[in-house]
Amino acid sequence: MSVTTPISLAGSQLSKTRHVCAFFNNDDEEYRVLLPFIKDGLRSGDKAVHVLNPEQRQEHLQRLVDAGIDLALAQQSGQLELRTNTEVYLPDGRFDQDRMLNVFEQLASGNAKGGFPLSRICCRMDWAVEDRSHVDDVIEFESRVNDVWHRHDDAIICTYHLGRFGGDAVIDIMRTHPMVIIGGILQQNPFFVPPDEFLREFRQRRADRNSSPATA
Repeated sequence: MSVTTPISLAGSQLSKTRHVCAFFNNDDEEYRVLLPFIKDGLRSGDKAVHVLNPEQRQEHLQRLVDAGIDLALAQQSGQLELRTNTEVYLPDGRFDQDRMLNVFEQLASGNAKGGFPLSRICCRMDWAVEDRSHVDDVIEFESRVNDVWHRHDDAIICTYHLGRFGGDAVIDIMRTHPMVIIGGILQQNPFFVPPDEFLREFRQRRADRNSSPATA
């Protein structure tokens, strides 16, 4: 039986369960938590995939440089890969859960190009708030993708800025992740619901809402 090497993140250790939702109030808080995790991964030889808001790229690169990361080396070797979230999640303007499951399967260790031992994937999820159906689809997807990450040792951090998401959505997002970062601290998520159970409940709620007549 293989032993999974722990990964340091937000004042604690990721051991076997590595699908994390991270709630932040602003960019500074997000980078304070994620930069040590990113630097440690690059130093360890892991693949780094960063999925960003389109307008965030230059600031993100500057933050990495300021943290002492050799960008030229990391990008030239293929170790660091930057993508925009709209390109990854909405390539044709719509979100397809099944396509995204395949995308993340290909980013996972063992499938990712370059033969890196692990993938450390950070995804900024702001794009989802542009459309209510996107939020619902993302919540379903976040539950379903646990099956992918259960088969791999990679670490995936889904970052949500609290000012952009409604309270109900935040609760459901939390319930789809086994680990959570709140207040800058990583912890086992006591509100996590296994995918089969969560999807049954959430899809029923979604169907009920969609079938209800609109209130005046």
